[in-house]
Amino acid sequence: MKTSQAIRTSNQPTYISQFVEVPIENIGSGDVLIKNHYSSLNFKDALAITGKGKILKKYPLIPGIDACGEVLEPGTSPFKKSQLVLVTGCGLGETQDGGFSEYIRVPKNWVIPLPEGLTPKEAMTLGTAGFTAALCLWRMQQVDQTPDKGPIVITGASGGVGSLAIQIFHQNGFEVIAVSNKTDQHDQLKKWGATTVVTPGDLKLGTRPLESARFGGVIDNVGGELLSHLIAHTHLWGNVACVGLAGSPELHTTVMPMILRGVSLLGVSSANCPKDARQAIWTKLAHEWKPQWLEDSVRKIVNLQGVLSESEAMIAQKTYGRTLVKLMNSPT
Repeated sequence: MKTSQAIRTSNQPTYISQFVEVPIENIGSGDVLIKNHYSSLNFKDALAITGKGKILKKYPLIPGIDACGEVLEPGTSPFKKSQLVLVTGCGLGETQDGGFSEYIRVPKNWVIPLPEGLTPKEAMTLGTAGFTAALCLWRMQQVDQTPDKGPIVITGASGGVGSLAIQIFHQNGFEVIAVSNKTDQHDQLKKWGATTVVTPGDLKLGTRPLESARFGGVIDNVGGELLSHLIAHTHLWGNVACVGLAGSPELHTTVMPMILRGVSLLGVSSANCPKDARQAIWTKLAHEWKPQWLEDSVRKIVNLQGVLSESEAMIAQKTYGRTLVKLMNSPT
């Protein structure tokens, strides 16, 4: 019986994530069997691996919300054997076995073709982080976010979503104010396209329900007080995309920015993005939205065993940019 090397998380008798070999027939469910080339490590994955967040919906489970590789068994799907495909979100690594495995089996409606213009490595350098950053722009453009409304503040700017959002928004003509406590990364963030790089304290935000309008929009990865104060400083008809909770899941605000300035608070949920939009956004990421410094965004490439220590480092806020996971199946 053929097996797959993987990282599997269980909660009995105690919570543990470990390197294992699993029979391929016992991995996942669905029509399409994929030989995985690359995955990536996201903050959500680190929460699942370490048990710091309630990410996994059942146990034991293989985490990993991203995967890119070649089709081995297409089943009833329209895909061809050996075709390069990718899967991000949709429940991968949350409701069923995910990308930290040499092989994955998933429902056919989770799979999209790898767009021309992207290699598997590039696709996973983007991964859920890059897709989420692009989804922010997609959502904001739907409600008329334009560069002339003012600068875009990107919090958690040294993380995966933030660092790629800087590049994508910069390439689309926006002035970017990057916010990061990691002062050793500020020069890098400027290289990627940030006009200004500051710490949260440098912003000198007010605490009133409605403050001076300073920002055209916000991409927030942090939550909590920082998000509350940024909403109060957003310009007329600006948009605030709520992406993450690295600081806090709480949000204490008032309706004042919404009813007096027309500010919109946009939820960005990449895991369950409709498939038509998902495919359209990935096509843009392969072409006009492809970050100029994509390769430069990779901080580290690890094997499966390396996922465990890198997850701990990510939770401890000792990482930046993107961490790729290279599987044994990867041809490059």
